[in-house]
Amino acid sequence: MENIYLDNAATTKIDPEVIEAMKPYLLAEYANPSSTYTFAGQIHGKVDDARKTIADFIKAKESEIYFTSGGSESDNWAIKGVADALSAKGKHIITTKIEHHAVLHTCEFLEKHGYEVTYLEVDEYGLVDVKKFEEAIRPDTILASIMFANNEIGTIEPIAELGRIAHEHGVVFHTDAVQAFGHIRIDVNAMNIDLLSASAHKLNGPKGVGLLYIKSGLKITNLIHGGAQERGRRAGTTNAAGIIGFGKAVELADSRLEATNAYETKLRDKLIARVTSEIPYVRFNGHPEKRLSNNTNFCFRFIEGESLLILLDQDHICASSGSACTSGALDPSHVLLAIGLPHEIAHGSIRFTLSAETKEEDIDYTVDALKKIVERLRSMSPLYEDFVKKQAQ
Repeated sequence: MENIYLDNAATTKIDPEVIEAMKPYLLAEYANPSSTYTFAGQIHGKVDDARKTIADFIKAKESEIYFTSGGSESDNWAIKGVADALSAKGKHIITTKIEHHAVLHTCEFLEKHGYEVTYLEVDEYGLVDVKKFEEAIRPDTILASIMFANNEIGTIEPIAELGRIAHEHGVVFHTDAVQAFGHIRIDVNAMNIDLLSASAHKLNGPKGVGLLYIKSGLKITNLIHGGAQERGRRAGTTNAAGIIGFGKAVELADSRLEATNAYETKLRDKLIARVTSEIPYVRFNGHPEKRLSNNTNFCFRFIEGESLLILLDQDHICASSGSACTSGALDPSHVLLAIGLPHEIAHGSIRFTLSAETKEEDIDYTVDALKKIVERLRSMSPLYEDFVKKQAQ
């Protein structure tokens, strides 16, 4: 049978229309867009068209969109670039304990170079407390980096309010919007966003291309040197085909966004309802309402998430135990620990992330398989056996 792919937070299937849009620039129209001849200039124009499509999607100016290799590079550039440019003003940065490792590891790198970072706690749903965010701001705070929506548990943060508070205190505000971009309507001006990271492969576009939105007038040091591409801000031969594909993916996401969200929400809620009502000793993670339309995350007590994944894979079901960038790690999710789960429960986590291609029968098949797998694994668990005995006493 075909795989049931429920790991769309890790990456998405490239849309056939995106492939068709990219094809000419992989084959006949292969010139370097930075070259001066007409052949190259035509390609450069198509790159600019994609830039405009993407800028319009988040209500930005074309001159504020800079193309990168993906979300991780964009996060690194935003944080390191502002930290360096504003170091004379201060060396204090605010972020959260549930950020993607592209943000957390960048902040840890800066801590080794004289910067101080405050890692905000979150509540049991993964939400940042707006009041505690404001209390963390100091005279030497130069940057706050808060993710738009969490990649593991799907919780959507109060970005507009956090951005407003940051601006009231003269703090630059960055959001890692890799999971939200293309799935939530974003207005960078109305939401008080100075810097925004996104990646094409999270919305049915190609891998290897992303963007950093940089608000006009913002001081930021370049991360990659060696050429005058991206108006002198990001060196490297322009990934014309990738950028054009990114533009097409955004165009398609824009036209389908509300319909896709409604469809995914219906299937998501069915999955949540069936799992939580038909499988005992399961915890649903993330905010029940303020969440991405396609994201579900569960913890199954008394069993390991890795064992669940292996057996799901044998049933041709693709899922995840957490962030795709750390899926090979044996440690429990830092996000689940941050929302207050003990290690033994956090270890039993599974994330299912849906798409517009997910069918209702895929949900039913997955839950039916999951029930059998959980029952099988618990039958072999001494922890579960002890728990049942205590319950019977």
